[in-house]
Amino acid sequence: MFHLLLRGLKATAILVALPCLSRAHDLWLQTNTPVVRTGDVVHIDCMLGNHGNDQRDFKLAGKAGIETIKNLEVILPDGRRKDIRADLADLGLAPKEGFLSTRFVTSKQGVHLVAHTSDRVVNHGTPVRSLRSAKCAFVASDLLDKVPAELKGFNRSIGHPLELVPETDLARIGPGTPITVRLLLDGKPAEGVKVSFIPRGVTLKEGTDPDYERITDKNGGATFAPKVGTYHLIVAHIEKPGKGTLAGQDYEATKYSATLSVLVPQKCPCCDD
Repeated sequence: MFHLLLRGLKATAILVALPCLSRAHDLWLQTNTPVVRTGDVVHIDCMLGNHGNDQRDFKLAGKAGIETIKNLEVILPDGRRKDIRADLADLGLAPKEGFLSTRFVTSKQGVHLVAHTSDRVVNHGTPVRSLRSAKCAFVASDLLDKVPAELKGFNRSIGHPLELVPETDLARIGPGTPITVRLLLDGKPAEGVKVSFIPRGVTLKEGTDPDYERITDKNGGATFAPKVGTYHLIVAHIEKPGKGTLAGQDYEATKYSATLSVLVPQKCPCCDD
């Protein structure tokens, strides 16, 4: 009887632990440059992140399948959207190696946003609806050393379920320049949510890392000042309980994730100092 009870307790413990196994791999987008001359090419990479440490490092974990990237677009300075999914190329030799990439040739000066969304049920022990969004941005400028100050568009919200919206001019940043983002959940400010600002090569401490993480204020805002010039991955997660069905698949909870990658130059290319 004791052995049966022990087995039952173990089974219960496993069931309780299952929600902790429902982490999905986040995807982020990054470009090879934050500023490009109008008419030149930008390379856009789709990177699949490690879901260990609650996606709080810059490490790759496998590769997104092209078939899972059903929405990838560049939002042009005038607001028009250009689908670039068909141009994705697999740069890995093996199925789980490397990453996906594409190229985009600019034609007009201004701020360009690159965006991906995904909505599907994933199961790593417990079925969870994964609402995933990823963004990055770059500027096309007629002159590389004189990016017009009046260019706007970094702070455009494009309607992702969970979205990180930069409130800072990302063409004029460098080490020590604060970067402010606003976190929106269904278009409304998300207060009290942890936002991670992860420099490439840094793994954040378990729990909350005060050096690289901030909690959003009542307006959904969070601010971080980069220390060095490198890629920075900005990440936020929200998980909500509640059963439902998506495309015939049942799920136990909904996991929202949002990423925004920012390439911080060592010296601001638009500044004289």
